Amino acid sequence: MAAALGWGALAASSLVIGALLGLARRWPDRLVGLVLAFGAGALISAVSFDLAEEGARLGGPGMLGVGLAAGAVTYYAASRALERGGGDEAGPALALGAFLDGIPEQMVLGLGLAAGEGVGFGLLAAIFVSNLPEAIGSASAMRAAGKRPGPIRRLWALIAVACALATVAGYALADITGGDLQAAIDGFAAGALLVLLVDSMIPEATSKAGRAGGLVTVLGFAVAAALSGVG
Repeated sequence: MAAALGWGALAASSLVIGALLGLARRWPDRLVGLVLAFGAGALISAVSFDLAEEGARLGGPGMLGVGLAAGAVTYYAASRALERGGGDEAGPALALGAFLDGIPEQMVLGLGLAAGEGVGFGLLAAIFVSNLPEAIGSASAMRAAGKRPGPIRRLWALIAVACALATVAGYALADITGGDLQAAIDGFAAGALLVLLVDSMIPEATSKAGRAGGLVTVLGFAVAAALSGVG
């Protein structure tokens, strides 16, 4: 259990690091766009290799599809609620996405630890690498919108704590969690990520970085895909 908490905290620490980097200086729009483009590529890789492919292997495409639909609908409904509450800029949407995909991703990390598979370095690295651009982009966008640094830091610290605890929850639930449920968990994270990517992350990256965004997105995908292949 202590090991699960430690590895979960390590994976989630990039959320806090990214938020602090986003607040440390005023980031030019183009640089924010390039960071988001790299993160989008890393997240596409995570959806492809660490979530969808693994979910289909564990429980079959049916439960994976249920999870995908649930994650997509949950993110869509929550982001629309944010918009109605006045949070229509990219920052809160990215924070919501980090929370909704971070919880199931880190539960999967805990499930793997409990199964005696050790730490999946590919998944751990993909979580860490993709968290950074999300947090940097969100924190810098919220700061540019006039929000004070203190509440932004506290928000990302809370998200990081919740994600770390999700690793412990996955570890604790391993004995009663079958392959189908694990597939649904993977699918939920993938569904939330896909809506986040299409609704917020890729449009924001393209608007800020221009045509270079596509190239950097592929670079992010390549880096994360390579890390996914590491045992």
